[in-house]
Amino acid sequence: MTTQIDLLTLKEAAEFASKHIKKNVTTSNISYLINYGRIPKVGNNGTVLIDKQELVKYYENYYGSRELDWKDKLGNDLNWALSFENLKEAETTKHVHRLHPYKGKYIPQLVAYFLDEHTDEFKTQTFFKKGDIVLDPFCGSGTTLVQANELGIHAIGIDVSAFNALIGNVKVSAVDTKALEAVTQQITKALKQFVASATYIAFEKELAEFLTDYDKTYFPSPEFKIKVRKKEINEVEYTKTHEEVVLAKFNELVKKYNLQITQNQKDTFLGKWYLQPIRQEIDFVFEQINKIENLAIKQVLTVILSRTIRSCRATTHADLATLVEPVTTTYYCAKHGKICKPLFSMVSWWERYCKDTIKRLGEFEQISTPTFQYCMNGNSETIDIFEVLAKEQPTLYELAKQQKIKGIFSSPPYVGLIDYHEQHAYAYDLFGFERKDAQEIGAMFKKQTKQAQKDYVVGIANVLNNCKKYLAEDYDIFLVANDKNNLYPQIAAIAGMQIVNQYKRPVLNRMEKDKQAYSEIIFHLKTK
Repeated sequence: MTTQIDLLTLKEAAEFASKHIKKNVTTSNISYLINYGRIPKVGNNGTVLIDKQELVKYYENYYGSRELDWKDKLGNDLNWALSFENLKEAETTKHVHRLHPYKGKYIPQLVAYFLDEHTDEFKTQTFFKKGDIVLDPFCGSGTTLVQANELGIHAIGIDVSAFNALIGNVKVSAVDTKALEAVTQQITKALKQFVASATYIAFEKELAEFLTDYDKTYFPSPEFKIKVRKKEINEVEYTKTHEEVVLAKFNELVKKYNLQITQNQKDTFLGKWYLQPIRQEIDFVFEQINKIENLAIKQVLTVILSRTIRSCRATTHADLATLVEPVTTTYYCAKHGKICKPLFSMVSWWERYCKDTIKRLGEFEQISTPTFQYCMNGNSETIDIFEVLAKEQPTLYELAKQQKIKGIFSSPPYVGLIDYHEQHAYAYDLFGFERKDAQEIGAMFKKQTKQAQKDYVVGIANVLNNCKKYLAEDYDIFLVANDKNNLYPQIAAIAGMQIVNQYKRPVLNRMEKDKQAYSEIIFHLKTK
């Protein structure tokens, strides 16, 4: 029987858990465990209490002997120190690193580990120092650029995706945050005036009020999730019945407000994945941004709008990363354990991301160093780095020409895993960026066939051969890869390099639903 001594408040539970697992646990973390049915709550009169033993049981099941289990599955050469297990999400997505979602990026701490000047039992020497230049020929969303700046290192990025290059450059470019804030407030005010009299605002308000009462009655949290977990409720049959009831109400309100839900033209990403009310707001904000003359502010606003519309796609909360089919009505949401609705207005997301972006840019400004970082949009297999720099960043060009590039830190694309253009298809549609899908190395449409692997080897080797012309004689190259097909020894040989070391790390915090034990290798390459 549970005694009073065993019961903890949210604050006490957070403090106890922090000591128990030697990692910072907040009251929000504990609330999450309760709301999602991971641990039961105890208490009456509105006071939430947690049984200490239930908390201990949860963390023992979650952590337990994970390191030993993973090493058993992946090998004893797994470098657990590079798991960064102790970090909270807020630390791995600090300041500008979370300006925009991006599939396939590594955490900044991994970059810092190899770029900074510390040594340990695994990294026995330093490879870069302040004032050096590092190159990332697969720049992605610019993580290497940002971390280089923090460490006082200059950085050059290259990416075949025009939108990726924009994200990276916005993160490291100077912008007047006060002027940016004034412009965002102006656009937000105009957007709110634009939608003030729209019928879909009243429609969504009435629908939301209905859903709040309905979900509270038939999908109480966390009781409903716990019953589903214990199989006391047949989730499929139960939710189907309630979906039908709510859908009838939804259709009734659509008719009442004479609302057009979907767009007439659905042959583009923007046409297919956005409801008509959202599309109207997107176009309105886009028009406002086009009026801005300050290029730096305009580019930041472009990223904010892209981040906003990504969160407003007509899909379920559980399918934001995969996009199965557009959702245009109410639906049972397995993620939240209740009936949810698609979005009909982006105002709240736009306002939230404007404030968040300004805050993150301000945080980065406080720690940034007076160094140069820039991402070029081009093909890393063929681009003339110095020629492009001379045109676009002459100061950085003079520096690179004088001292050469010390080395590379990059995460090349994997074979057939991510479509780097399609993941931001909405941005290409809206902003008119040129797509260069055919130039992607390891393109998803080629899948993971033997031929795709051969093409990948040639592509990565071409990049290394092209880039090494600009590197210092005693260069160091670090490539992060999950080389399950053992392709990197071939790549190194074709590029005239040798793999001098390998760091095998567990990847603990993955966005994919597959949570199987998974590792990646950081290959250290040098000239032969």
